[in-house]
Amino acid sequence: MITDPATDVFEQHRPVLMGVAYRMLGRVTDAEDVVQDAWLRWSAAGRDEVRDTRAYLVRITTRVALDRLRRIRARNEAYVGCWLPEPYAAEHVGLVPDTAEGALLTESASLAVLVLLESLSPLERAVFVLREAFGYPYGEIAAILDRAEPAVRQLAARARRHVDERRPRYDVDPGRRRELTERLLAAAREGDLDGLVRLLAPDARLVGDGGGKSRAPLRVLETADRIGRFLVGAARKSPPGRSVRLMELNGGPAALYLRDGAPDAVLQVDVVDGRIQTVHLIRNPDKLRSLVGL
Repeated sequence: MITDPATDVFEQHRPVLMGVAYRMLGRVTDAEDVVQDAWLRWSAAGRDEVRDTRAYLVRITTRVALDRLRRIRARNEAYVGCWLPEPYAAEHVGLVPDTAEGALLTESASLAVLVLLESLSPLERAVFVLREAFGYPYGEIAAILDRAEPAVRQLAARARRHVDERRPRYDVDPGRRRELTERLLAAAREGDLDGLVRLLAPDARLVGDGGGKSRAPLRVLETADRIGRFLVGAARKSPPGRSVRLMELNGGPAALYLRDGAPDAVLQVDVVDGRIQTVHLIRNPDKLRSLVGL
């Protein structure tokens, strides 16, 4: 296959651009649209004057993502039930989990952190993603956003403080999370309510996202007993042709439910002190399209 140099250069930076756009938006399709828009602008640009290709492309991607994020915020006001980010395969969001830098990238793409980022202003979110996830210096972020550096530092401090105040200190050991996920699935399948309650923290929460298109709790379920009863009931009503397999999503183990081979739901847990603190259940079919064929 013959490609032109402009395409080759852009493809080298696509993983970073997709990583920035996804963390900014929490949506796969929107992030892909942003990266495609960045490509169109790159292909039409006078590239001879571009001294730092990566910085140029990140600037375009961030600004386009900011515009889209502002439009999405208005759209979400009419969302049915709880909103959760769209799950995404790790290799598509720039995760490198075996390095210190990769650990930061992994956490910044987790469902828990992406939910917290929804409460930031668009500019705060952009600064947080560029600074905390990708390690950009304040001066470069200021240039990307066309803001003064002192203003960027204030945005970064405010965003970091907001996230730190609300972010539970989850256990990130993937082996432990995978083990507890497997035990949760087995207990629900076997109708073992007592076993489920023992796995869940007393003040555990289940957040479901059906988007008004699939059955899921419209409000957050709280307490281990209530969540356990819901999971047992859901397992009993499981339709024919449904199967489940574990895979890596958003930097951690997750259960992908399939119905006749097509994605039907994603379940992912967060763990605190050896017990499941949060269960995320995503059933909105629009948010499962990127998982087809995985």
